[in-house]
Amino acid sequence: MKKLEVIIRPEMLEKLKAILNQHNVGGITVLSVMGCGKQKGDLRDYRGMKLNMNLIPKIMAIAVMKDSSVGSVLKDLQSQLSTGQVGDGKVFVFPVEEAMRIRTGERGESAI
Repeated sequence: MKKLEVIIRPEMLEKLKAILNQHNVGGITVLSVMGCGKQKGDLRDYRGMKLNMNLIPKIMAIAVMKDSSVGSVLKDLQSQLSTGQVGDGKVFVFPVEEAMRIRTGERGESAI
């Protein structure tokens, strides 16, 4: 099993949910986060002053899936969420050693 942490533009959340649904990924946790990457934010005018907005609002979605799904999910995320602009986001992939459904005690892939 693998855990994906997907950091994207807030307006891409519905597309992300559709992609995960297409790949039968059963669950997703969504967090509202702020951060910056290489872009280091942007300059904005506020009441005549230039302000460096270095923490940009983003969405972080966490999903656990079967190893066999990861490649096709990553491919679809890149093709459908990319705008070609700086700030499109990142995906981090982590191994998941174990999973357990608390209600039933199911373990492993059947728990996801």
